[in-house]
Amino acid sequence: MSNDKASPIRPTDDEARALARGLINQARFGALGVIDPDTGMPLVTRIAVIAGPDGLPLSLVSDLSAHTSALRANPACSLMLGEPSDKGDPLTHPRISLQGKARFTRHGDPRHADLATYFTSIQPKAKLYIGFADFSLMELEIEQALLNGGFGKAFILTPQDLTPA
Repeated sequence: MSNDKASPIRPTDDEARALARGLINQARFGALGVIDPDTGMPLVTRIAVIAGPDGLPLSLVSDLSAHTSALRANPACSLMLGEPSDKGDPLTHPRISLQGKARFTRHGDPRHADLATYFTSIQPKAKLYIGFADFSLMELEIEQALLNGGFGKAFILTPQDLTPA
């Protein structure tokens, strides 16, 4: 009996890149995975997210949340984007897991005003609290992405694969 198995990972092509970009561009929320600094255990939370002006995921986070304090202790994180539709097996719908590091832009940073305006143009309800002192904008600097484009369509993407055209 042979242990040789074909890799389930397909070569990354333009179709995979377009699907990945589409999942990032369409996202309005995602599941953020961090490491809890107190327990060392994984913690997953739902956050509001959009594709920022540079195409990187952009979110608004509060210093009062567990995920923000975890990211301040260790900026390594993962963000899963993509939701199943109302029909079919949820596991056959495309989704992407982005791995990288969180970068914060606080009030007073020269970039904050422009990023805040951009964020609230797409997530208008954030206008209610974006000005609170405990809120920061968080960008994800992507190091790698794992794309599941549906059954039998797995890809590993680089940050360059995700760069907007």
